[in-house]
Amino acid sequence: MSVDRDQVLRAAAALLSRKSTATMDEVARAAGIGRATLHRHFAGREALVRALEERGIQEIEAALDAARLDDGTAEEALRRLIAGVEPAAGLLSFLVTENQLFEGEVNEGWSRLDARVSALFRRGQERGEFRFDLTPAWLTEALYGLVGSCAWAVQDGRVAGKDFQYMIVELLLGGARRSVEK
Repeated sequence: MSVDRDQVLRAAAALLSRKSTATMDEVARAAGIGRATLHRHFAGREALVRALEERGIQEIEAALDAARLDDGTAEEALRRLIAGVEPAAGLLSFLVTENQLFEGEVNEGWSRLDARVSALFRRGQERGEFRFDLTPAWLTEALYGLVGSCAWAVQDGRVAGKDFQYMIVELLLGGARRSVEK
């Protein structure tokens, strides 16, 4: 029986996005394969997480591309980005948390993502749309945190899925918008 690695990764992402502490046995069951088969594809949890990390980075890069970050205002681009990231929000949340376990190791993909998102916030600051007293790096981290938190809240039923984009945009921009002194 041939095992589709992509199908295994999809099943693992779906499970770990809901239950970050799932065991390799649980991942194998979710993928409909035996543990030995799972281990032939991924030597252990770290190898599985690394493969999921690459998949997640690809999904977020695709969302960044689709958001057309240089078109229109920075706020419009941010809204498009949040909409585009929504399908991968659970995986992003899992990966951001899981990556804290890999001390001192930085995946080049995360650096690319961070640079692109930070550039969006910097553009908004340069055009007077966003506050300039918050660094683009901090606004990037805040975005990741809100996306992850909202993904968990939706999953737990504390937030309606239809409100995902609205809640993130309003909270982030409410804090990021530059207020004009009167």
